[in-house]
Amino acid sequence: MLQKSSGPISGLKKTAEKPSPFDRGEALSLYRKLWLARQAESSIRREYSKDEMKTPVHLGIGQEAIPVGVCHALPPGSKLFGTYRNHALYLAWTGDTDGFFGELYGRVTGPGKGKAGSMHIALPEKGLMATSAVVGTTIPVAVGMALAHQYQKRKDWVAVFFGDGAVEEGVFWESMNFACLHRLRILFVCEDNGLAIHTATAQRQGFRSISEILAGFRCQVMEGDGSDLVGVVERTRQLMRKMEEEGQPGFLHLSYFRFLEHVGPLEDFDKGYRRRPTAEEMERLDPVNHYEKWLLRQGVRAEELSVVQEEVRRQVDLSIQAAQAAPFPGPDELHTDLFA
Repeated sequence: MLQKSSGPISGLKKTAEKPSPFDRGEALSLYRKLWLARQAESSIRREYSKDEMKTPVHLGIGQEAIPVGVCHALPPGSKLFGTYRNHALYLAWTGDTDGFFGELYGRVTGPGKGKAGSMHIALPEKGLMATSAVVGTTIPVAVGMALAHQYQKRKDWVAVFFGDGAVEEGVFWESMNFACLHRLRILFVCEDNGLAIHTATAQRQGFRSISEILAGFRCQVMEGDGSDLVGVVERTRQLMRKMEEEGQPGFLHLSYFRFLEHVGPLEDFDKGYRRRPTAEEMERLDPVNHYEKWLLRQGVRAEELSVVQEEVRRQVDLSIQAAQAAPFPGPDELHTDLFA
């Protein structure tokens, strides 16, 4: 295992970049989480055609730096809510590949005993409270938890992740208004890929900028490039400091490029609703490539990255094997875990 040092990254190359905000151990820990999200979904793409995963999958290749970076900035004990494109969020917050693949394969080893599937995977005992396939539905639930924390005089953070399509839902505006009115400690994270399934932003939104609108609310607003992991961590930390200082909720708007189809393991550039990026554009938009290049410029050796990659591959492969060997839930599970 790679060891964490107590000082800043050593052997920095002389570049115009500002100093690294991470020490070597922290920087490589972030890389492990980023690579874990990418490797897990790459493995899903490889295995999905075998028809053993009995669940739709909304893959987030291109999106990984957002949940990895935001989760890194959040303190332990935070409560998280997400949407159906939730794999990187689950893995970044829990690191639990055994449960993750158990759920995707529909086995009892999943956190939902194989009944939640990909779109509703959660681990409340670790703070990932809920994810949902219905657009916008976890936003008011997250606000409710932030209100409960305020009522109980607790300082725990709440963060809710959602796509840009959710800001067109009435419940988003009602939730944002309520959170601002009551000065709740909640971070709204908009993962903006510019698409609602196949429909581009310009065809859906009659306003110029969601951030401009929210600047008129009593909240802190920040934008950024969701493919830049270092930037995501820094912006999240900066926004959280402002939220603390002003006693207001925060809205973090991060853009990224969705590499694959809306649901499923394939590309869909042949469908005609968007063009295929050039090879240079794909490289620039890839958060893993972006962060690897940053690490190398900071003096981290390629061999160190290879060690992390191999360890993560082995972890993912073993978790897939364990999931495939685990039993399915029995008939007695049909009527358990019901709340209505």
